[in-house]
This record gives sequence, structure tokens and C-alpha cells, in this order.
Amino acid sequence: MTANAAGAVDRAADALGPTLGRAPRVALILGSGLGRLATQISPVLDRAFADVAGFPPAGIHGHAGRVIAGPLDGVDVLIFAGRWHVYEGHDTAMAALPVRLAHALGARALFVSNAAGGISRSLRSGDLMIIRDHINLMWRNPLAGPVAPHETRFPDMSAPYDRDLAAALRAAGADARMPVAEGVYAAVLGPSYETPAEIRMLERLGADAVGMSTVPEVIAARALGMRVAGVSLIANAAAGLGEAPLDHADVLAAADRAAAPFERLVRGFVARAFGAGA
Repeated sequence: MTANAAGAVDRAADALGPTLGRAPRVALILGSGLGRLATQISPVLDRAFADVAGFPPAGIHGHAGRVIAGPLDGVDVLIFAGRWHVYEGHDTAMAALPVRLAHALGARALFVSNAAGGISRSLRSGDLMIIRDHINLMWRNPLAGPVAPHETRFPDMSAPYDRDLAAALRAAGADARMPVAEGVYAAVLGPSYETPAEIRMLERLGADAVGMSTVPEVIAARALGMRVAGVSLIANAAAGLGEAPLDHADVLAAADRAAAPFERLVRGFVARAFGAGA
């Protein structure tokens, strides 16, 4: 991690820590169009990214760019409504800054979410997919450079997504009588969408869905020893698998349609994994 990124974590932690009162049990990063969940809590903290020391503003439509903390159904959570992407010109250390901040504020678990293109023929627009594993095709790693405080140099990535947390997601889906898929998420740099040939390549590599985020956050979390769970909203069929051209507006529209089931799944997951008696 660069000195600039480390300084940003320290400044943000110093600014936000006194406001929280209690350490969050889990941090949640809400991807494209999925930030409505943040409105379901009574916040002790609600601040725009641009108003947090060391944070740049969110730059992509569908990312509110706010950091919010408070109880969600009795569980203290820290929510990042939106994220930064490497394709915006940020390095991977900046993309992972929310994770490092969450750890500095006491969170020891991370939930990540994103909107993704469906590669598996079994996935349809609006499906929710538990991320079982990922493929990093961004060709960048947030751990490059000096070892950051509390991080290991060579984190084990044989199980990046915690099996018990994935089981809690499955159980939350069952409680809500909601079908939930599982699969492998491939992260590419973007910002251009993939070509049909690239989607055929990703399918052969074993990817079920593809997007442009999330993986730097998960790598940083694992280096910090945090437990991780993740969900992709399948916003559309990937290039070559559907007839319509790909458009970010359609991604946001799909996220809006899936907002209610996504919120039910995440709230059920948080209660099961981190609520009283968990």
C-alpha cells in the first residue's frame, strides 16, 4: 500500500471513529444501484465520501458515495453506499480503502455486492448470485508495495469467501423463499464492456458472471484476516448472450427492480450471521 493510501486510512479513521460509539460488526459495500439498503438504518453517521478526510467523491452514476453507520435490525453496521473503480483512474489501494478503513474502525467481516453481467446460461437478469470464488483479470493487486499495517504479505486465497457466511446467505434466501444462485465472479478492468469473444474466453475460464470491481476489496480484506461474503446482482446477459446492446442505464434499472429482494436477502443474512445469538 502506498504512503498516500495509508495516510488516507488514518485520517478517515481519526475523523469517523469518535462518531461511531461502537465498532461495527460488519462492513457492507453496496454496488451499482444497490445503495437503497443504506436508507433502512437510523444512522449515527452519514457523510458524503467527499466530506471524509482522504476520500475522493464517488464518480459513477448509481453510486451515492456515502459512508453510513448505525444499527440494521439491531446489528451495528458500516455501509459504503458506492465505491471507487480502478477504471476511473484510481489505483487498487484506493479501491480497497473502504475495507482498510472498516478494519481500522473495528469491523472484522465484510459483505461486498456488485452488478454484473451473466455468463452462465442459467442466470437471468434480476438473479442474485452468491460469489463462491473469483478470477482477478484486472492485472492489479491492492497489496503491491510496502506491507500495510495488520496485513500479511502473502494471504491465502484458497477460500476467499467464507463458507459459514455463504451458508448464512443461503439460509437467508431460504427464509425469504427466494432462489439464490452461486457462482464465480470474474473482475476485469473496464470501463468498456466485454466483447463476445472475451465472454467466451471467460466462460471457458470458469466464470459465471463478470464485472469491474469487488476483487481488490476482497483481496485487501483477506490480507487483514477479515471474513468475506459477496453477492452479484445479475443485471443483464453478457455480450453475445443477449440481443440488446449493453448500457449502464439498463444496469441501474435492473438494480432498481431487484432492490427489494436484495434488501431482504442482506437483512436476513446480517441477522443470521451477526445478530443476537450468532
